[in-house]
Amino acid sequence: MKRAQRRTRLKRFIKDISAHTPFLKMIFLLIVLWLLFSSAIYLAEQEIVGTSINSFGEALYWGVAAFSTAGIANAPLSGFGLFAGGLWIVIGSVLFFGTIVATVTTYFMRPMQRPHKKIIDTIEYNLEQLDDLTVDELDLLKETVDTLIVHVEHLKEKQSKG
Repeated sequence: MKRAQRRTRLKRFIKDISAHTPFLKMIFLLIVLWLLFSSAIYLAEQEIVGTSINSFGEALYWGVAAFSTAGIANAPLSGFGLFAGGLWIVIGSVLFFGTIVATVTTYFMRPMQRPHKKIIDTIEYNLEQLDDLTVDELDLLKETVDTLIVHVEHLKEKQSKG
């Protein structure tokens, strides 16, 4: 039972992340830029004697180590390689860590951005406080609910015609 609930929660979490945050778009952009910058580093270092980046695989590894701040044992030696590498470190780091921050922020702020949730919460709160409300407040609540009922009936009528 608990395993099924966890699986359902995980699926909902993944669905929310993919549908309501920039995570997938940013990861895609990060991968594309990583491949481009790694290619540039590899091409720039191909003809340089003494470079530690002798294959595309080593350039890919260097690209991951550079933007993830894991540390780079051997930097590119060519001027263009240093420039491209420095640019990649800045852009890659901003995208990588920015994606994490943006995703977490968007995911946790999302419930606060739904106005219908606020309306429902307000109604639930007022219903819990019925005994404490004045006659005027109860009349206002009744008018609001009556308006809501009319609106729902109108929407249902509209849907049945459409």
